[in-house]
Amino acid sequence: MVAVFVAFAGVICGGFAVQFGTGDYPCPLCMIQRYGMMLTAAGAMWVVINARRGTMTSSRYSQGIGLSILGAIIGGAASVRQVLLHIMPGDPGYGDPVLGLHLYTWALVCFIVLIIFCGCLLVIAPRARPIAPAKGGFWWILSSIGIWFFIVVVIANLIMIIFLEGFAFVLPDDPTSYNLIDQLTGK
Repeated sequence: MVAVFVAFAGVICGGFAVQFGTGDYPCPLCMIQRYGMMLTAAGAMWVVINARRGTMTSSRYSQGIGLSILGAIIGGAASVRQVLLHIMPGDPGYGDPVLGLHLYTWALVCFIVLIIFCGCLLVIAPRARPIAPAKGGFWWILSSIGIWFFIVVVIANLIMIIFLEGFAFVLPDDPTSYNLIDQLTGK
């Protein structure tokens, strides 16, 4: 489960790399996909934290997996919506493609894979339920690093959305700059 929230935090970091590296600002649907990824990762983190504390029960395991599935459905719905917005032949899509597909299409692939993965985990639930790692051991340290990495990514995303929205509290449909900086500098 550590791999799930670290992977989704990594995907969000990839979105940051595209955003800051190429100047592609995320649209509202992109942000909903990021929120879906965060919710998906939070479900996996719930499972890991309960396993670390030694408080893992079948219901807590199911709650974490359910939260991940819910996040994947929300993010997947936003991804499907964005794919359908740009499905017409000749439509260039939003942003540059990565390995032949746009980021929202890759997000949909990630959400579908996660839903299938979580479904398989629920099918084998008694055997897949994690146990508490030894405190100070490799898995304990790895899960600690993963948890802090995810928290930093969520905070960075919060700061970035404040810069994108500015004082409007509504993200523009097609952002072209950081509204907070524009509002503070009078542009």
